[in-house]
Amino acid sequence: MFVRMSGAALRGLLVALLIATPALMLRDVASDQSQIVVLVALLAAFLTFVEYNSNAPSIVEFRDAAPFNRLRFVTLFATLIVLTAISRGKVDPTSITQGLTALGTIVGNAIDFPFSPVRLIVLMLPYDARPGLITDVRTAAGMSYLISLVAMAWFVAMVRWGRWPIRHGSFNVWVNLPLFDPTAGGDVLFRLQRDARVNIALGFLLPFVIPAVVKATSDLVDPITLENPQTLIWTITAWAFLPASMIMRGIAMMRIASMIEEKRRRAYATAAEEGGFQTA
Repeated sequence: MFVRMSGAALRGLLVALLIATPALMLRDVASDQSQIVVLVALLAAFLTFVEYNSNAPSIVEFRDAAPFNRLRFVTLFATLIVLTAISRGKVDPTSITQGLTALGTIVGNAIDFPFSPVRLIVLMLPYDARPGLITDVRTAAGMSYLISLVAMAWFVAMVRWGRWPIRHGSFNVWVNLPLFDPTAGGDVLFRLQRDARVNIALGFLLPFVIPAVVKATSDLVDPITLENPQTLIWTITAWAFLPASMIMRGIAMMRIASMIEEKRRRAYATAAEEGGFQTA
């Protein structure tokens, strides 16, 4: 019990640190923004502690299938730190921030071609956006997209060659997928494969759909402004991380479906052999 509680407390602390990272690293953060960040960080830490301190998960998927959630956490944390360091480098430049900015500029310019996600998020900006803001958005989008691609490639390698999720023991489908109702009707294998395909498809489409939706609704509602560094950091991070997380979830569910299919095939083969022996 103590081990579980201490692990849950550590995870809650890390989640709070993740949320507070941009406000801690940036300078000249308004007091009202700091208060909101502290409140959100404490709430997220409490929810994380409650979730991981319970015997069975209620919301978090793949809780016992390490390192799926750890990889997503590291990806989100790395994206926030890198984008915050680039933003901080504009007022307090260092060799690290300059190197990250140069890398982000190269990547952003490389994938800023017509109909690319980076081009669409740049076009999401108002027509009168200053050139410096356009460059900042392109650089941040390039870095965040690069980190997300590396994370997805790493997870695919873990699934393909790392024997995830059975490398460290057995895998309980119903414990690791608390939001998946096995009694909802239909074959479980078919539903897992369907949900996996839907997640992967949405993950590929979201980087294109989000800027288009924001641009289309800008005439009806006030569009978000990316002039504020924290708004820029969280917007670009969410734009890159959410699709990558959905694709990783889809790959994970497809892997679970393949495991169930393989287990069924072995069970059917064993039953057929036993039936053949009994008949003989």
